[in-house]
Amino acid sequence: MLKKIAIVLIILVAVILVYAATKPDTFSVKRTTSINAPAEKIYPLVNDFHKWGDWSPWEKMDPAMKRTHSGPDLGKGSTYAWEGNKKVGKGRMEITETAPPSRITIKLDFEKPMEGHNVTDFTLESKRDYTIVTWDMHGPNPYPAKVMSIFFSMDKMIGKDFETGLANLKAVAEK
Repeated sequence: MLKKIAIVLIILVAVILVYAATKPDTFSVKRTTSINAPAEKIYPLVNDFHKWGDWSPWEKMDPAMKRTHSGPDLGKGSTYAWEGNKKVGKGRMEITETAPPSRITIKLDFEKPMEGHNVTDFTLESKRDYTIVTWDMHGPNPYPAKVMSIFFSMDKMIGKDFETGLANLKAVAEK
């Protein structure tokens, strides 16, 4: 009986590992909202890491989080590093590209709770009376992450934070 259980478990693990190998080599988490403000008012809230405290969903998860800013005060080359509790982890962001007032690209490096190197893009599309803001994080999906994705959805986990952050950004920009 124990031998049969062991064989079934080995087959189950093998199926999971083979299935994980078929997962995509990259991932993307994307959320979009409409903000009743011009892009020129929203853009500085994202382009300046000092202003992220007003809207970032992670800022409120750990009020004791250690923050370090370096480089220029805003825009290309400015950096923001953080170290906090297990909800926010440890990492660093650097603005690598800007196209005012429509796009900001950020290099995002996580150290904890697990290492990850991703890119985040904020795009702002001006319409007549509002701006469509899209927050997109994308990056490599290494094999261990592929295995985890069978049991946990990155889109559902991070997507909720993006939705909260965009709602916060909307509230600040529409004041």
